[in-house]
Amino acid sequence: MISRNEEIFQNYLTLIDEHLKDIIEGRADTMWELRDFAKQLFIHPGHFSNVIKEHTGKHPCYYYEQKLLTIAKHFLQDANYSVAEVARLLTYDPSNFTKWFRAFEGVTPSQYRAQLIKQHEQLRTPVLQ
Repeated sequence: MISRNEEIFQNYLTLIDEHLKDIIEGRADTMWELRDFAKQLFIHPGHFSNVIKEHTGKHPCYYYEQKLLTIAKHFLQDANYSVAEVARLLTYDPSNFTKWFRAFEGVTPSQYRAQLIKQHEQLRTPVLQ
């Protein structure tokens, strides 16, 4: 039997996944805030935040942002999507997306994409001995 805190945490992770899928598939056009997740879990936002922090040691935003970052990276690997398109897909203004991405990844989305291309090229180039 899992604890109530673990149940809240697992339900939160499921809600994040469902909400982000809705965003990507166009069924939702606004990113939820923590209070929206708390409302879905039928708990007070302050209690929600405290439970997640107490249970995991991290703020609830950490998990939300990590999942967003994973999705952003996925789409940035596809050259068919411009950085601006990835930003809009995730409901960001392109300049704010670039700032957000850099804050979490340490490079801009364009730099991240360039690193991927370079890594791919290095894997395809035989090493001379």
